[in-house]
Amino acid sequence: MEQLDQPRRMLFVHAHPDDETIGSGATMARYAEAGAGVVLLTATRGELGEVIPPELAHLDPDQLAEHRTGELATAMEALGVTDHRFLTRADGSGYRDSGMVWLEPGRAGHAALSGDDVDPRALAAADLEEVAADIATVLREVRPQVVVTYEPGGGYGHPDHVRVHEATMRALVLAAGDRRDGAAPWQVAKVYEIVQPEQPVRDALRRLVEAGAAGAGNPEGPLPSVVVPAGEVTTVVDGTGQIPAKIAALRAHATQVSLDLDGDVPAMRLSNGVPQPIWPFEHYRLVHGVPAGPFDADGLETDLFAGVAPSS
Repeated sequence: MEQLDQPRRMLFVHAHPDDETIGSGATMARYAEAGAGVVLLTATRGELGEVIPPELAHLDPDQLAEHRTGELATAMEALGVTDHRFLTRADGSGYRDSGMVWLEPGRAGHAALSGDDVDPRALAAADLEEVAADIATVLREVRPQVVVTYEPGGGYGHPDHVRVHEATMRALVLAAGDRRDGAAPWQVAKVYEIVQPEQPVRDALRRLVEAGAAGAGNPEGPLPSVVVPAGEVTTVVDGTGQIPAKIAALRAHATQVSLDLDGDVPAMRLSNGVPQPIWPFEHYRLVHGVPAGPFDADGLETDLFAGVAPSS
């Protein structure tokens, strides 16, 4: 009920601990600081994440899940987010990380999603309708005006990210439908996908190459699905003032992220070693709802709640 007392509410739906900070950490910190109700829903505990520090490489999947749960708690403290939940099934059990392989730098794929290698508890192997119904339950509890999640490619192709996108889109329909489990239907006003505009990404990669950053790759080559033409970006959140909080949260996710903060372009690296700039601005694509001002000089929304009437 405390959550519903806040007139502005937003739900971020992510797949693993660390995804929320990488993709939307500055945005979460900014709105939490402004007094909005910021809720994070994480679909798995990241059991099969590729561990970067050698001293933690011994952790088995269950140990890693426990460790990453602690990392996430520390990250949320850094971002000022006090309402965080893991996605659960109707029977109270959770979903497990499906794992991935690096097909090439910046693009992931399924680690094992066929035959006997599939863990029946894996998120990507779960029935879409079941996952969507579980997310819809949270939507009806939180009653957010704004929902943020991945674009259809899941950022860079991770199967759990793709499933979270698919299930969240379906959950929005289910949550707005007939009353179920005693919870009233809820219609979300605005839905955003996390994206990055192409030209700034290529420019940043060029600067990383010029600075001699290892693994920076080809700035003219193919980019992951999160990177889109500028015309597809509808919204930008200025998180300049929240960069220290985002960096602190990234540092908390030490099993999954390493930081290069001394160069001209502060960057983070995942387990594939490819540097990714740490952006002070986070960009989104509005896929449901009506864009509203204030707009910046490029015609982009600057507030995810723009045009949304507060409600209880």
